[in-house]
Amino acid sequence: MDKEYYDALVKVRMDRARELYDEAAGLLEKGSYKSANNRAFYAMEKSIKALLAMKQIDVATHNGVLKQFNYNFIYKGDDAFFGPEDYQKIAGAEQIRNASDYDDFYIASKGETKKLVENTKCILDKIEKYIMAGNI
Repeated sequence: MDKEYYDALVKVRMDRARELYDEAAGLLEKGSYKSANNRAFYAMEKSIKALLAMKQIDVATHNGVLKQFNYNFIYKGDDAFFGPEDYQKIAGAEQIRNASDYDDFYIASKGETKKLVENTKCILDKIEKYIMAGNI
């Protein structure tokens, strides 16, 4: 696949990430915390997949996305744009999403969900800024 394909993939994935974020924010307002947690995590993941596409990396699993982000943008990152705190926000989002989706007895709180949605916006904005600056 060529550069044009990956450039298009970056745009499509960021558009979808913003759409997922909007869904998460709307679900938070409605009090649907578990569903908001799900959408917020997927917004983060989709934006990371856009970031990876800039390096022509495509990953199929949640775990693979996190590992590739950590390796390529934190561990190996030359510009220190992303840091361990970004990885922690994303890893924390995955834990909350897993609990929301699979733990029948998990009770999602408004405060936790609000923080997750805020973290999601932070990650999306940061990734978008990185992409727009053409750092790859």
